[in-house]
Amino acid sequence: MIGDTPEPSDPFGTARLRDATLRSWRDSPTRLTEDTNVERDLRVGAYRDRLFVELAQNAADAAMAAGKPGRVRVSLVDAELRFANTGAPLDARGVASLASLRASGKSGDTVGRFGVGFAAVRTVSDEPVVVSASGGVAFSAERTRLAAGVDGDVPVLRLPWPVSADVPPGFDTEVRLPLRDGVDGRALLDELARDVADLLLALPWLEEFDVDGRVWTRETDGDVVGIRGPGTETRWLTHRGDVVWAVPVDAGGAPRPLEEDVLRAPTPTDDGLSLPARLIASVPVEPSRRRALPGPELAQALEVAAKEYVGFVRLLPSEQRFALVPVPGFPKSTVDNKLRDEILAALSVEPWVATKDGNEVAGRQARVLDVDVPGLSALLVDLVPGLVEGPVQVLKSVAGQVIGIEEVLETLTGVTRAPGWWREVYAALAIAVESHALAAERLDGLPVPLSDGRTLPGARGCLLVEGSAELLDLLSDVDIPGLRLVHPAASHPLLERLGAKHADARELLNADELRDAVERSAEDVRSGLDGTTLAGAVLRLIADCGDDAPRWVGALALPGTDTWRRADELVLPASPLLDIFDEEVFEEDGPLDVLDEDFAGDWPQSTLEAAGVLDSFAVVVDDEPHEPDHDLPDEEAWWDALPEPPSTLVAIRDLDLVADDAWPAAIRLLAARPETWHALRTPHGHAAWWIAQYAVLDGAAPNEWRLPGADLAGLFDEVPDVGLGEDLLRIAGVRAGLTLSTVDEAADLLARLADPDRVVSPGLTTRAYDAVVESGLEPGVPRAVRAADGSVVDDALVLDVPWVAGALEPDRYVVAPEDPERLADLLDLPLASGAAAEVTSEGEYAPWAELPALKLVADQLGVGLPEGGVLVHDPLSVRIDGAQHEVQWWSDGRLHAADTSEGLARAFAWAAGRWPDRHLITALLDDPSPRTMLA
Repeated sequence: MIGDTPEPSDPFGTARLRDATLRSWRDSPTRLTEDTNVERDLRVGAYRDRLFVELAQNAADAAMAAGKPGRVRVSLVDAELRFANTGAPLDARGVASLASLRASGKSGDTVGRFGVGFAAVRTVSDEPVVVSASGGVAFSAERTRLAAGVDGDVPVLRLPWPVSADVPPGFDTEVRLPLRDGVDGRALLDELARDVADLLLALPWLEEFDVDGRVWTRETDGDVVGIRGPGTETRWLTHRGDVVWAVPVDAGGAPRPLEEDVLRAPTPTDDGLSLPARLIASVPVEPSRRRALPGPELAQALEVAAKEYVGFVRLLPSEQRFALVPVPGFPKSTVDNKLRDEILAALSVEPWVATKDGNEVAGRQARVLDVDVPGLSALLVDLVPGLVEGPVQVLKSVAGQVIGIEEVLETLTGVTRAPGWWREVYAALAIAVESHALAAERLDGLPVPLSDGRTLPGARGCLLVEGSAELLDLLSDVDIPGLRLVHPAASHPLLERLGAKHADARELLNADELRDAVERSAEDVRSGLDGTTLAGAVLRLIADCGDDAPRWVGALALPGTDTWRRADELVLPASPLLDIFDEEVFEEDGPLDVLDEDFAGDWPQSTLEAAGVLDSFAVVVDDEPHEPDHDLPDEEAWWDALPEPPSTLVAIRDLDLVADDAWPAAIRLLAARPETWHALRTPHGHAAWWIAQYAVLDGAAPNEWRLPGADLAGLFDEVPDVGLGEDLLRIAGVRAGLTLSTVDEAADLLARLADPDRVVSPGLTTRAYDAVVESGLEPGVPRAVRAADGSVVDDALVLDVPWVAGALEPDRYVVAPEDPERLADLLDLPLASGAAAEVTSEGEYAPWAELPALKLVADQLGVGLPEGGVLVHDPLSVRIDGAQHEVQWWSDGRLHAADTSEGLARAFAWAAGRWPDRHLITALLDDPSPRTMLA
């Protein structure tokens, strides 16, 4: 027996322990078998891969017992694995624990000092030895078999033998493990090197771990534990209370959540965890230390851990805390499932979520948008209490209230904020829309601030203004009812995506709503409203459009000398019109006023003119005129005088405002401006028509004068020198001919013909009557007419056939070569052809072919002889209106001719259709020689 040999000093009473164990084996033959089976189970089962974990626990307990952070050194000497540590040395109680497979010597806060876990050494060695400054013990499979008197497998850790203390310098205890054949010591060291950092984190009483020369150290800085190893460094944020929570952090302190881990009690168990942080807790575990022991004690421990998790989360900055909220997923174990539920419940009821207003609320009090819109929550902080900015799914898992964007829009409706604030809201939402986190359709009711101070729901129909900074500034205060003009300070591309349209200055200037505001602006000012903002905005729009503006801007109210007037009722302070228009025009109730001089100085003249302010005469243009509604003087009369309505109307305004003595200057001004010069020259145009009749040149209308070279003497006097050249006089309507445009002109011409004080040549008289006929006008019946001899008579015939003229005196008829029937109707006179007349002399019928002299004439003229013939009289007498007259020729259905060259020539010319050649025919009858043809 082993006990028969003298042993070294035995400070731990190992002999007594051996005797007691051997006695128990002898007293109960099955006990040896039981101990053998238990150790085998521990070796190949519960502690098969926990060698270094169990030894590190013992080292940590020793350091804690000594009250000083411990150091560990693990080395391989020949085939022996050595695990040295500092701290409290081995004692009798510890030896008793080592030699007991069913009892543990740990107590208080120790985590496993020489407890059942020491059985892990059996996974690599059959001859373990523990030496310490206080002594040492050895275990041996071979010596145990000898002592027990058995062969085969035996419980090695039941029988300790004393050995001499042989501790390496600087350490207090060393476990020496001669490795069993087949165990790779280097592989064990490499395995330990992979786990050292986790061991140092879990065992706070250890500060240094040396693995065969590779050194790891642990340092604590507040709540951060740093573990440095060969070429590596890890940092853990920790929270220590009844349990320890830890999460890896980067150099900046940001968490690096775990994806999976195991429960540490405090060393690893087999209970998997899916939490983002590591839990190190003294929870009840099964004897194998592989799993937590179910029961009330475990449940209470997990509840405590969950409550302390909230404090752990609050160690992080508010924006990083969401990283520690457990994410949904299948639990890794029963403990994981329970712990996750407890943590989420604690985060739901304890404050930890930082709100945008600087407070902290519990998860269930937090309100979060259903889409991630960075920056939006900060803008809504005073509108939505408890609003936080964070991942929606995370906050939902802690009972957070999810707010839909539609609810946010309802909250925003009616809210009054600065336009810049709204732009920030749009900018935040735009990012979400662009990233497809938020559908644009969900923002249909998004409020939009307008320039007039209103905030309306929805961007559709709104206008985003583009233009100069000055324009945007002016529009920011303008009030244009009906025009949904987005306030420039709130303008953002998101609004265009939501239905708003871009409007440059030209598009805005053509908006119907702006036109309505302009057209009622003068009335608004008269009612007490301030027109300055609208005036400035519209003028800036005109300037930005290159001074190209629609005609209706002339209705814009602008400041005059005494009051506000329409722009087209104002004249520029330096306009030449001030010297041309009648002074009464600018009186208080006059049709025009002068633009305020200071206001005029603020704007370019071209812009003011484009707005309708007058510097010269205004031109009226209508591309589709349908009726006389252009506010032109005597427009209806002119319209009626037109042969047909104009396809385009180009006219000049305010001609009726010119002072009588200023017309020469007015005409020069009209001719000096291209637009008015064009209007003056427009065929059948109103301007030329009106000026010709109503302008005043030396006391008379232009059309009452004739040009110096015009063949109108007697009817019209030559125009006096008024300082105008002939071209301008002609354009003004001074007569160069007898063209008639109005009924009044036609009536005036007939009156001039009926004036006995005028001396008018017969030819001019005939042309004048033809002009009246050609005008197509209805001037009315004159009081008298001018006969063919130039005399003025009360009664006459209108000569419509030539033969009657031979029977009447020239003072008895009026000549009108063109349409005498029309002239007779206009003058209310009978036609000459209708006068009572008869041929009273006898004539002899002669065919044309039997008149040799006429045959010769016809041959000379190359004219064929007409059919029939003529009644030749000698003399030819006719009675007309009761008086007897001798004539040269006549026609009463038959041709009559006096037997004279003149009579026969006229009858032949009429019959042959060669009436203009009647005088030549007469001469040929008198002298048929060739020289007559050439004379």
